Amino acid sequence: MKHILAILLCLSHLFSVNVSGIEVVSPDSHLKVKIDIKDAITYQVFFKGKEIIATSDIGFQLQGEDLMKNPRVKNTIRSSADETIQPLYGKFKSLQEKYNEVRLDFQKGYSLIFRAYNEGVAYRFAAGLDKEMIVSNEIFNVNILNDPAVIYPETDNYTAWELMYVDYASQSSIRDGKKAITPVLFSMPGNVKVVIAESDVRDYPGMYLKKGEKGFYADFAQYPDSTALGSWGFVSVVQRTRDYIAKIKGRRDLPWRVMIVTDNDKDLLTNELIYKLATPQSLTDVSWIKPGKAAWEWWHDALLPGVDIPSGMDNRNTVLYKYYIDFAAENNLEYLMIDAGWSDIFDLSKVNPKVDIREIIDYGKKKNVGVFLWCVAMALTDKADEYLKMVHDWGAVGIKVDFFDRDDQLAMEWYETIARKAAEYKLMVNFHGCSKPTGMQRMYPNIVNYEAVRGGECSKWDLTANPKHHVTIPFTRMLGGALDYTPGALRNCSPQLFRPVDPGLPSAQGTRCHELSMFVLYDQYFAMLCDSPSEYRKDPVILKFLSKVPVVFDNTKVLDAKVGEYALVAKQKGKDWYVGGMTDWTARSFTVDFSFLPKNGKYMAEIYRDGDDASLWATHYIYEEKEVDASSIQTFAVSAGGGLVMRIYKK
Repeated sequence: MKHILAILLCLSHLFSVNVSGIEVVSPDSHLKVKIDIKDAITYQVFFKGKEIIATSDIGFQLQGEDLMKNPRVKNTIRSSADETIQPLYGKFKSLQEKYNEVRLDFQKGYSLIFRAYNEGVAYRFAAGLDKEMIVSNEIFNVNILNDPAVIYPETDNYTAWELMYVDYASQSSIRDGKKAITPVLFSMPGNVKVVIAESDVRDYPGMYLKKGEKGFYADFAQYPDSTALGSWGFVSVVQRTRDYIAKIKGRRDLPWRVMIVTDNDKDLLTNELIYKLATPQSLTDVSWIKPGKAAWEWWHDALLPGVDIPSGMDNRNTVLYKYYIDFAAENNLEYLMIDAGWSDIFDLSKVNPKVDIREIIDYGKKKNVGVFLWCVAMALTDKADEYLKMVHDWGAVGIKVDFFDRDDQLAMEWYETIARKAAEYKLMVNFHGCSKPTGMQRMYPNIVNYEAVRGGECSKWDLTANPKHHVTIPFTRMLGGALDYTPGALRNCSPQLFRPVDPGLPSAQGTRCHELSMFVLYDQYFAMLCDSPSEYRKDPVILKFLSKVPVVFDNTKVLDAKVGEYALVAKQKGKDWYVGGMTDWTARSFTVDFSFLPKNGKYMAEIYRDGDDASLWATHYIYEEKEVDASSIQTFAVSAGGGLVMRIYKK
């Protein structure tokens, strides 16, 4: 529970004043924010005594009223907190939240809260007027010094999050006006990394960054004025917008603006600041929320080579889905994910006559395999209660909601409404075709996954889902929460041999061990195995690992990491440990120091490592079992685009 350690200062002034040089320092004293309030509100950020973010503006603009003009502070309240958070699930059993905070209450009826954590700094505005206000724009300027390199997920619209990342050698080389989704990562001298992100976006548009004359500025989708169906005929597309970004009612908080700072790349793989800042869990009965792995038909076009039943997309029927349930049950997969095609796009009650949903769900229950059902977001706009109740009454355990393709204020309200209503019917949710996560999964832990990543599906169409991308997203996109990458491809290819395949049985870039490592490295609390059961059955040794590896963990230790180049992580589940490592297109060695294991115990490590020729023949790997203990240190050669995985258990 949150414990307020100290209220150091609380001043109620007889008259309001402007304030200069307010400082908030992180508990470890490495980070400091300085806030100045004169004619406007500005801030600076310092890390280990050096200024890293120069004087930058913050504020918000209302229609018909200028609250930010000549701001005057009425009260200043300082506090500190030291709290243990118990997530329902994740990569840690518990999280320590420790910060120092200053809250500035302004004469005109709003507040500004700054927090300094060891992991980063954040601020938010809070409205305190009992009336509706129209926000023309929110000002968030970040003026990072020393012309850092930037990993920039560029976009020219407000509708897509499955993006490629553009590496800029310097921020000055980014054209003014160029926009990116967040998180955005900046690399400064001294290996200092600054990640700009946001948290707790609720009933408010998502934030983009746009290059300007003085650093970067927040940018938001405008409030929709009219929408129509477009993009395949089932996506809500904004036709016209109004001249503001949001309508807000009085006495509410705006989203947190987050600046994650570290000089150790490894820290980014365990940074949970966005989660910590989000609204705490609102659900009381959570016994039905169970993360897990799923069999899935879409990526491999429902093809089952060598199986004596008709397969393929035209043969998706009750018999075929029962086969997938059998496969899941045999291999410790908790779920079957049934993708598009089982029902009418807009009317979920009109079920494909080839697919007896009730029979499939009942069959799954007998095998202890739950069923998720796909739908488009538009199907839940007017009939969410009706359709979610129907799906629940059938006995399904979750829904995959696809094709939002928006993050304006109305769309963000839409996400929360679906999550809340799904919880009422005890349905888990996998958001797909969605904006990036900003912590709503903490409030609604029935949200077990988000897409918002250029994932394995792109192997069907282009070259973008490649090892360089794979070792970038854990340091950027994954800071916001779990990602629905959909790994598990077993037709693994080197760049010389890879070709996109659609329709048919696709391949994936990188070695087989590289692909397996995603099940350890990536946070994915609803993890779909993308490939055909026929492919997995060919390799029982691989299937043994996939049937054992969990999706949630008790502890995470980062052994080695460098943004965009490699990552090596160990995760604990009960008495077992799992190691996952992957590299970009550069061959290298991974040294595993097993000191994360408990002392005075002997363990067996099941090791999957790249074959000697895996840089060309990417399916080749070596499986071996070795005895290890806390004093063991082993070095493994990793191929270009390669990886390493282990399961370690007590002897």
